[in-house]
Amino acid sequence: MQATRKLASFLRPYWLWAILAPLMMMLEVTMDLAQPWLIERIIDEGIARQDIALVMRTGGIMVAVATVGLVGGMACTVFAVLAAQGFGADLRHTLFATMQSLSFGNLDELETGKLITRLTNDVTQVQDLVMMLLRVMVRAPLLMVGSLIMAVITSPQLALLFLVLLPTILLMLVWVIRKTLPLFAGVQQRLDAVNIVMQENLAGVRVVKAFVRDAYERLRFRRANDDLMEQNIRAVRTMAITMPLVMFTLNVGVVAALWFGGVKVQQGELQVGQVIAFINYLTQTLMALTMVSMLVMRISRAEASAVRIDEVLASTPHVQDRTDATGDAVTHGRVAFEQVRFAYNGDEEEPVLKAIDFVAEPGETVAILGATGSGKSSLVHLIPRFYDVSGGRITIDGVDVRDLDQNALRRRIGVALQEPILFSGTIRDNIRYGRPDATDDEVLAAAKLAQAHDFIMTLPGGYDALVGQRGVNLSGGQKQRLAIARALLTDPSILILDDSTSAVDVATEAHIQAGLAALRRGRTTFMVAQRISTVLTADKILVLDDGQVAAAGDHRTLLASSEIYREIYASQLEPELLPRGGPAPGPQPAATNGANGGEVRHG
Repeated sequence: MQATRKLASFLRPYWLWAILAPLMMMLEVTMDLAQPWLIERIIDEGIARQDIALVMRTGGIMVAVATVGLVGGMACTVFAVLAAQGFGADLRHTLFATMQSLSFGNLDELETGKLITRLTNDVTQVQDLVMMLLRVMVRAPLLMVGSLIMAVITSPQLALLFLVLLPTILLMLVWVIRKTLPLFAGVQQRLDAVNIVMQENLAGVRVVKAFVRDAYERLRFRRANDDLMEQNIRAVRTMAITMPLVMFTLNVGVVAALWFGGVKVQQGELQVGQVIAFINYLTQTLMALTMVSMLVMRISRAEASAVRIDEVLASTPHVQDRTDATGDAVTHGRVAFEQVRFAYNGDEEEPVLKAIDFVAEPGETVAILGATGSGKSSLVHLIPRFYDVSGGRITIDGVDVRDLDQNALRRRIGVALQEPILFSGTIRDNIRYGRPDATDDEVLAAAKLAQAHDFIMTLPGGYDALVGQRGVNLSGGQKQRLAIARALLTDPSILILDDSTSAVDVATEAHIQAGLAALRRGRTTFMVAQRISTVLTADKILVLDDGQVAAAGDHRTLLASSEIYREIYASQLEPELLPRGGPAPGPQPAATNGANGGEVRHG
């Protein structure tokens, strides 16, 4: 219950509804408790004495009491819904805001599918519990205690049955609750697995189709879905035992009350109305106890969800601003890596980057080249503090990036990531995503620099054309050009292009590079590249190998001094394209496709 109590603070803004709902339920329960007593009066005083006037008066009172109870119950439901829905909306909003504040490292640990489950199903479980508590938390205990008291008042002798019935039902409920607690925790975990499979499948549906893996994905989903079904069945089956057992005990109690009550009526110690009233109170007591048990089981299920929600809310971002963080230190864009070491899980894993040491002067273009897995993207992700370094430091204009405000830092850095992500909306809105106040002329200029203007104008609506979810109605190259335009529009001091032209053809890339050439003046640019043709004009080229800088320099310097660079060059470009008088590359070319040349891994 600890996690559930933590979330109770989200109910504070709705305290009025949270108070009125139980009060209205108290009114309904009071009216319910009065009904058996009125029935007793009709039978024992009205019918037994043939007093029709008393029967009519008492019947009218019963109708009035039932009407008041109806109003109380309806009002309780309305207030409970208002409080629970407000609670759920605020919790969901806070949970989403917390997710937005988390660092890349936190999101890597929590996983997308699990976060979706927590934001949807887990919040719904806790929200439903709040609504149930506001209705049943008052009704069940009050009805149980009130019915028990009224039963004792009606017939102290018959009330001795409770000494047997109540412990029996309580033992059954305790057993069921202890069994269902871990089962419902398992249900939420298996729901995570279903969401993860579904999210991965929808995100990679084109790969699934391309490799004809539909049957495999269906089998994969079936396994996760069947596992969820089986766990749900185990949990619900255990919980479902409760009602038949309680009803059996209740019926045994009713039979016993009728038998003992009948004997007492024959002996003249009780009246028929008293027996009927007692049976009503007996039924209400045991049913209220059942409601309490169902409430406890719902609490146990919601507690499992609350723990998972609290895990996200309690998460501390791996990357945090210092109390004295400054926001105006990025002016020229001089970036220096000083013996930088980085591992995704701190010191628990082998470092991805080791002893990275270089300086990018203001206005320089630094290209980063290397085999897959050499740490290219990891390196550029450290500059805007998507992750923090594990050792060493990175400075911008002489200030450690950890001393800079994250938002201020990132506003001065334009990023076009390796996988371009677009959002539902218009082309125009996607381009000015990082700068919503940009004018149409500025959007147009950025699109032209990114070589996106021409294809945009062929779309129905041009810049107002709608983009499907994740840009599904655009090609990979078109999405990359829009991502570059989005980065350029922010007018950054530092520009990071993380292999952002890999999906465009060589001719388009040449046009993009020509457009960027003028734009790069006065700003520091980092280009992660798969193609050697992308880096030829860079002021500085870093060749990464196994997380280290294996070589650094411009194109001609590296041709003369780096065997790794010569091999990459030769594998992608024809030997005759080598500069005249330049040193011949060591190995013979392994491929002649300049558009999609591969990389060579070196030990």
